[in-house]
Amino acid sequence: MVIERLFHARRGDWVLPIALSALLLAVYFVVPGAAPGWRYDRAAIQDGEAWRLVTGHLLHADAHHLGWNVFGVLLVWFLFARDYTPRQWLAILVTSTAVTSAGFLLLEPALDWYVGFSGVLHGCMAAGLVAWLRSTRDPLTWLVAGLFAAKLAWEHFQGALPFTAGTLSLPVVHEAHSYGAIGGALAALWLGRSRRSSPASL
Repeated sequence: MVIERLFHARRGDWVLPIALSALLLAVYFVVPGAAPGWRYDRAAIQDGEAWRLVTGHLLHADAHHLGWNVFGVLLVWFLFARDYTPRQWLAILVTSTAVTSAGFLLLEPALDWYVGFSGVLHGCMAAGLVAWLRSTRDPLTWLVAGLFAAKLAWEHFQGALPFTAGTLSLPVVHEAHSYGAIGGALAALWLGRSRRSSPASL
């Protein structure tokens, strides 16, 4: 069942990931000087620059950093595009962003600044896996869910994966992945509950 869904995405399912990838590329190439005023910066946010809670996730430190995240966007939608409508995906993106930024602000006082989309991507991945586990529990579903959980656990106890960290010019803030995954899972559970509680059409 999962294999069938991977190769039967609707054409409209790719509008959002293409637009999102284009936005990330545009911010990197068209507005290269945005980092000082857009990145997550704890002191600046506490001084009232609240937009950084959102814009920090759109910035990237270098081309490798950007490339990993654009690849991640396309991979997530290849795997999970059909599991939510575009409007639901927007809700997942917003929730993952909000929970990641709130986690930084409330639970990571030593984190002075941050850029990158990986926290939000982990939220999308978590939401997709919640949908898979809700609808089917075949071996592929358990394998992907297990690998994702193992990655988060490794990062929590051991730090960033060596291969990923070695390709980037800045330290990996793995806490973003955990907070993003929590946000995505919460959004997915809420969307699933809303779907079940909606009255049946006549």
